[in-house]
Amino acid sequence: MTSTNRRQFLQSSAVLSLGFALPLQGARAQASNTFAPNAWLRITPDNKITVICGSAEMGQGVLTAIPMMVAEELDADWKQVGVEQAPVDQAYNNPMFGMQATGGSTTVRAHWLPVRQAGAAAREMLVAAAAAQWKVEPASLRTEGGHVIGAGGKRLAYGALVEAAAQQSVPAKPTLKASKDFKILGKPTRRLDTPAKVNGSAKFGIDAQVEGMLVAVMARAPIAGANPKSFSEAKARGIKGVQQVITIPSGVAVLADGYWAAKQGRDALEVQWELGTHADLSSAKVSAMLASAADNAEAVAVDQGNLKDAIATSDKTLRASYEVPYLAHACMEPLNCLAWVKGDEVTIWAGTQSQGPAQGILGQVAQATPAKVKVNTLLLGGGFGRRFAPDFAIDAVLLSKTSGRPVKLIYTREDDMAAGYYRPASLVRFEAALDDKGQATALRADIGSPSIMAASGFMKIPESGVDAMAVEGLADQPYDIPNQRIAYGRAEPGPQVWFWRSVGHSQNAFFIESFVDEMAAAAKTDPLQFRLALLAKKPRHKAVLEAAAAKAGWGKPLAKGRFRGIAVAESFGSYVAEVAEISVAEDGTPKVHRVVAAVDCGQTVNPLTIARQIEGGIVYGLSAALYGKITHKDGRVEQGNFHDYPVLRLSEMPKVEVHILPSQEAPGGIGEPGTPPIAPALANAIFAATGKRIRSLPIDTALLKKA
Repeated sequence: MTSTNRRQFLQSSAVLSLGFALPLQGARAQASNTFAPNAWLRITPDNKITVICGSAEMGQGVLTAIPMMVAEELDADWKQVGVEQAPVDQAYNNPMFGMQATGGSTTVRAHWLPVRQAGAAAREMLVAAAAAQWKVEPASLRTEGGHVIGAGGKRLAYGALVEAAAQQSVPAKPTLKASKDFKILGKPTRRLDTPAKVNGSAKFGIDAQVEGMLVAVMARAPIAGANPKSFSEAKARGIKGVQQVITIPSGVAVLADGYWAAKQGRDALEVQWELGTHADLSSAKVSAMLASAADNAEAVAVDQGNLKDAIATSDKTLRASYEVPYLAHACMEPLNCLAWVKGDEVTIWAGTQSQGPAQGILGQVAQATPAKVKVNTLLLGGGFGRRFAPDFAIDAVLLSKTSGRPVKLIYTREDDMAAGYYRPASLVRFEAALDDKGQATALRADIGSPSIMAASGFMKIPESGVDAMAVEGLADQPYDIPNQRIAYGRAEPGPQVWFWRSVGHSQNAFFIESFVDEMAAAAKTDPLQFRLALLAKKPRHKAVLEAAAAKAGWGKPLAKGRFRGIAVAESFGSYVAEVAEISVAEDGTPKVHRVVAAVDCGQTVNPLTIARQIEGGIVYGLSAALYGKITHKDGRVEQGNFHDYPVLRLSEMPKVEVHILPSQEAPGGIGEPGTPPIAPALANAIFAATGKRIRSLPIDTALLKKA
């Protein structure tokens, strides 16, 4: 099976998998001494409250957020609350996806109502049980700190009501608290998973072990469509500890008693690859294809007003092209999966973002029914969208089925980076018009980019031809410009593209917020004031911009050699503005000293998590802006690990201030929205410092070097 066929196989498998899920096993199984009114909650006589979390924990805090939402409506004592990872079951489907999966900054947004309703229903059942025991009306009772409380202060702990509560009917529409009555939600709360991560007992995917397992390391195809034309199996088998060498569609795997033997055996293979149709792929060719796609962009996402006349009659026009490269996810924990295929049963242990789809896909791979596929979700050492892909689980299952043994597959970072799933390279051509007062009257953007929707296998590009992820953040840009045309042109240079932290917003915020700064400069207007004038109809954008600017001291004098840039972006239901304070060294190296962020993410669960996710998003975005690029030469990726795909070092980390705006709006996402504004804020600060525009990433310091 060629790699091209493999991609088609993954796509068809993903589509077929969406309807598959196991019946609930265990979460609702109710012993006589356990109160389990729904899939999310168990209470035992010792007053232990266990919340079952169906989302994957990859550092974004869901193993604390979900329990906080349940505990709030339950009126639980937070000290008695614990959390467990859920099995695969439709009960845990993400309502925004229709499947059990974690991504798109959706966990809190999607579960804000159903999880709270689960806690509220349990509370009402406990109250009903106490009312029956005391022979009073439920309305005369209240709950607090894991107790039902009656007249005169008499009280019953939830644990004492377990058996009686289990006999009560589950209310169809339990009453939820008003936000003014929250005692847990919105309060800074330490994470439940931190102690285990500190003491080493936390189990990540790479920690999984079963007796008799083999460890596999693969020589993966270096580019889509490549096939091994020769390799030295004998040399690999000559390494002590190597047990088997197996060829599967994505490459050649060496299975051994341990990782080091498997790695040495893989290196001994000396695989010679037939690169196929992408043998001449280069970064220059990628750029040319993107430019051609942008120049011929005909899939129109936005067409309003009369762009042609507005430009023709304008006082001033400006044009610019922006470009960003492919980016790797560079997860700190290398991708891995332990799989065991025993007859018609499949079990995997993995840090995966897509437990639900994995059932159908892996069932097809192993020729097993989805009900026979068990997915054990372990902690993820970084996901960023990469662990939504099924490739590493598919490979592990294939190797287990072929070898007849449990197999723990570990991708080396070099292999994942060279043949992994990338944030799309993208290019945009801008044209804008200003009137004689410096007001923006027209905006045109033509985008050239590969399609994530097409690559995903479970989404289809609509008849309009517009990939929603390629244009998000541009097609819905917030500025009140009367004449607009935003269009998409699809280019497919060859590398697999995938979801990357903040997806299309990651590049499109850089594009639009940098170009808006260009428009402000052309209008000879302060960049903040230029934006605010165009945001009268967007109060949440305006509010975070004003807050970030005020906290950063926008317009006030800075230390000599320091400069500021600003940007704003809405993504995943949250609004974030960031001000970057920077300096530029004589050799052109920018230094980010301080970042001030203001965020409106609607009603909040845990402010500590919000701050940390904004901080993490800034680190991720700065790493990409300063260093990130996947380049190609002669059909191969040129990067392999952190030595040539650098990320931000501790010594480079700026001071970050996060200011959360109060809001009664529905919760927005928080795992990704901190990333989009940082690259344009940095680029705009560099312009303020040097007068030079950054129109491509990562930043080329040679352009900033002082003569």
